[in-house]
Amino acid sequence: MVEGRRLPLSNLEKVLYPATGFTKGEVLHYYATVAGVLLPHLRDRAVSFLRYPDGPDGQVFFTKNVPPGTPDWVTTAEVPRVEGPSRMVLVQDLPSLMWAANLVTEFHTHQWLVGTPEEADRIVFDLDPGAPASIVQCCEVALWLRERLAADGIEAYAKTSGSKGLHLLAAVRGASSERVSEYAKALAVEAEKTMPRLALHRMTRNLRPGKVFVDWSQNAARKTTATPYTLRARPEPTVSAPVTWEEVEECGSPGRLDFHATDIAARVQDYGDLLAPLLDPDSAGRLP
Repeated sequence: MVEGRRLPLSNLEKVLYPATGFTKGEVLHYYATVAGVLLPHLRDRAVSFLRYPDGPDGQVFFTKNVPPGTPDWVTTAEVPRVEGPSRMVLVQDLPSLMWAANLVTEFHTHQWLVGTPEEADRIVFDLDPGAPASIVQCCEVALWLRERLAADGIEAYAKTSGSKGLHLLAAVRGASSERVSEYAKALAVEAEKTMPRLALHRMTRNLRPGKVFVDWSQNAARKTTATPYTLRARPEPTVSAPVTWEEVEECGSPGRLDFHATDIAARVQDYGDLLAPLLDPDSAGRLP
């Protein structure tokens, strides 16, 4: 039972991350432990599930519509999509989180709330390094973007992608996803002009090596981004973890910003939720 909801959990001994022996039971324990900081970032956002029920080496697939067998107590909402409205899951509480975690999934969310799909409440930059560049170079680009956003009155926060890169997030208001996308693209272009040896605003394959792709496209209304604190379907149980700007400034090697499920409880105890300001409507900036 989870908060009065009967929840059948299955295959708890199953190893999902063979590189470390991390089991499904440990995945569920992780989500129960971080629920206090994760749920506010999921609440009122339609969730796309990136499922990996047999681990990252098995089949990995997106589930956007409400999965068959979803309990009737899990909140769902009709969401506008290009191909017509569809019903998606909202993870509003601990029982819903544990039910979803039992599916074995990454959590991905839009930059808008289901009640106001016409207005974006977040802007995101996905900084993706092309080898031999790493998260170290992403940090350099992130620091420039932080200053550039601040010049427009927008305060940015950072989290690891849980893979190779870094995500920059800020709370915004009063603009559509289309307008936010235009603004984000303009900043990505400006970043490339300012740091031509480091930053790239286009996903052109032959230009990628050694540079950081500033992916602004995830601001499109149809796109989703890995939710803060989600586990990732990687060889090891890495997490998309919020980081301090001091950690970004001091990142001299990729391992400095590589966080696993077992690292997060202590970080939350030390820092609280570093992305909590994103949840405060009064802190949201307006696009120029």
